Amino acid sequence: MTFSLLFAQLLNGLQYGVTLFLMAAGLTLVLGIMNMVNLAHGSLYMVGAYLAVAGTQWTGSYLLGLAFGLGGTLLIGMAVEVVALRKLYERDHLDQVLATFGLILFFNELVAMLWGRAALFASPPSWLGGHVDLFTGGRYPLYRLVIIGVGFAVAFGLWYVVARTRLGMLIRAGASNRAMVAALGVNIKLLYTVVFGFGAALAALAGILAGPIYNVQPGMGELILIQVFVVIVIGGIGSIRGALLGAIIVGIVDTLGRAFLKPLLGHVISPPAAESAGPALASMLIYLLMAVVLALRPAGLFGSRSS
Repeated sequence: MTFSLLFAQLLNGLQYGVTLFLMAAGLTLVLGIMNMVNLAHGSLYMVGAYLAVAGTQWTGSYLLGLAFGLGGTLLIGMAVEVVALRKLYERDHLDQVLATFGLILFFNELVAMLWGRAALFASPPSWLGGHVDLFTGGRYPLYRLVIIGVGFAVAFGLWYVVARTRLGMLIRAGASNRAMVAALGVNIKLLYTVVFGFGAALAALAGILAGPIYNVQPGMGELILIQVFVVIVIGGIGSIRGALLGAIIVGIVDTLGRAFLKPLLGHVISPPAAESAGPALASMLIYLLMAVVLALRPAGLFGSRSS
């Protein structure tokens, strides 16, 4: 194992982690503020990717496709909140799970009807192609570095909004005591719609950025949603800081485990045994990590209501 290869895999883990963060940030806000278990969050990730691909094909511009994907998913998310989810806030979590699972089926079939079930090809624009020379002597794709930069920029922007703006103050107050905020004259329904819409846009951004790396296909959101919930549990429900730290930890642990666990096991056990045990253990690492965190800090790294 060379240092150049290890560093490249660390960057891959960081890139995957910030993608998970973009998903987890919106979901943890909805779960922490509205107490809403939204299994359809992955569907918004998928819708954003499809709308961006379609917008890019229609206009020939990656930036216009990006804007179409973000804006379209924001509006779809707000419409879903108003039409389907608003009446579920006072219901128990089982009702929310069943309703949002139905939304998963609806969006998967809708996407299949509009674009077919075959995976779509998405590629970054030419100005984001190419590689960057690393100090280790290796080369790394520029596009993945851009994803890392976008993820940290979004993290800073979310922190600023939640901690330093009036909207953030209302969000934090609504999470603590929605009845009191409503009694003070704040339109709590509109606030929830806006928060849900921007959470949907963050999921769409994750899908748009991941599209050129992974397949754009029906059901793509369910493949990543489980790991996003792991991130939220590790970081703490409702915490932006926790979502960022948890996502980076999960991304790096998952990437390094899949890259290096099998060859490392080959030095300890027989190669055939390592061949079969390595991938299985690698896929279990983040869940073992979650179990350790819950044993030490049941509320997650940053508690259930920190921001």
